[in-house]
Amino acid sequence: MGNCARGRDRQPPVLRQNPTGSWTAQQARNLLMDLGERASRFQFLIRDRDGKFTTAFDGVFAGNGTRVIKTPVRSPKANSFAERFVGTLRRECLDHVLILGEKHLRNVLAEYARHYNGHRPHQSLQQESPQRQPANPVDITARIERRQVLGGLISEYRRAA
Repeated sequence: MGNCARGRDRQPPVLRQNPTGSWTAQQARNLLMDLGERASRFQFLIRDRDGKFTTAFDGVFAGNGTRVIKTPVRSPKANSFAERFVGTLRRECLDHVLILGEKHLRNVLAEYARHYNGHRPHQSLQQESPQRQPANPVDITARIERRQVLGGLISEYRRAA
């Protein structure tokens, strides 16, 4: 019975086609129970203003010391950067990798974040990476090196120094 009280024997959440506010609040309670002591490390929860996120949902996180921040009213672009990153992460990485557990997921996400911020070109930065180095002259005759990321799923190319 001790395991059941800590949520270990609980069934995974059943996805609902039309979730209600009470169902969403219960999922929040389940999440905090699964996280255990790690839940206290979260300071903020940013959420949109969908009706399924009720005051009961907010109260679950507030009771844990997590501040709930709502996205601005009528601001569809407020969430666009996060949604674009998540979509890119899914299409370029997670759709092609079988995740074997939490530790493996953390390693995959860390490696992809390094690639995303350190190498991958971004349209908003004129095809530069967010962590680009200051403009150094590049020897265009130098040999091109390939580095495989995520077990060969992604290849990064650069000129050898």
